[in-house]
Amino acid sequence: MGFKLFQTIFALLFNGIAYGMILFIISAGLSVTMGTMRVVNLAHCGFAMVGGYIAYALMDRLGLSFSLAIPAAFVLTCLLGAVLEYLLYRGIYRQTELKQVIMTLGLALVMIASVNLLFGASVYNLNVPSTLSGNVEVFGVGLSVYRIFLILVSSIVGLLIWYFVERTYLGKKLKAAVDNPGMARCVGINVDVLFSGMFAVGCGLAALGGALGAELMPLQPFYALKYLVIAVIVVSIGGLGSIKGTLLAALALGVVDTFGTYFFSDIGAFLIYFIMILVLFIRPQGLFGRRA
Repeated sequence: MGFKLFQTIFALLFNGIAYGMILFIISAGLSVTMGTMRVVNLAHCGFAMVGGYIAYALMDRLGLSFSLAIPAAFVLTCLLGAVLEYLLYRGIYRQTELKQVIMTLGLALVMIASVNLLFGASVYNLNVPSTLSGNVEVFGVGLSVYRIFLILVSSIVGLLIWYFVERTYLGKKLKAAVDNPGMARCVGINVDVLFSGMFAVGCGLAALGGALGAELMPLQPFYALKYLVIAVIVVSIGGLGSIKGTLLAALALGVVDTFGTYFFSDIGAFLIYFIMILVLFIRPQGLFGRRA
């Protein structure tokens, strides 16, 4: 009985970590853009949805391989994000939060209508290549090879984001632009271009999470709103602009949601909301957010 319980906990922990790492990739871009550009982007998960559908279309309708479709979805969504940032987002940076909410929510609804028109209301998953299918047995528990792959890829992406922000010259310029945009402009930093590029990459990260995580979070027209609440909770708990906080919050919520759904099926879905309320009551700025 004891070993059986251990196997159950081990399997739930593994699945919770895999889910949490996908939440991290999707939420990382939202954390950075909200924490630096100060824009309430309720269309963020729309970019995750678009990236997933682009990957699906490239694989199912154009015959591209999984290894080509995922990077292509990232790049194409980055380009889409850059275009929309120039045409739409740049005009609302200095607007009130209410206007930002209305515009970005409207954009999310446009995305939902567009994918519904193009793909219908069916639920889609990406076809996983044979090399990533199947299970590996650990402690008598069958662990999905694809979910192991998700954890590894998400970890690499997290390290790359951290290295860019903390160790590169461009990352230092980004920090300077965030801390004091006026002074950054005085020393020759093109803040607008820097923010545009950052916004595009944030959209690409969301797309990467949406494409890779289609097995855990299937593609459907209302994806953009269905997972938006979870992404906002992750960012709120972790703290705006904090990659470390976003990672820890995503992992914690992924594990709690998985355990809660299994052991407390009736109330498990509400545990993450309880955690959010508790954390924000103690630290309104989030675990690693800056105090106002």
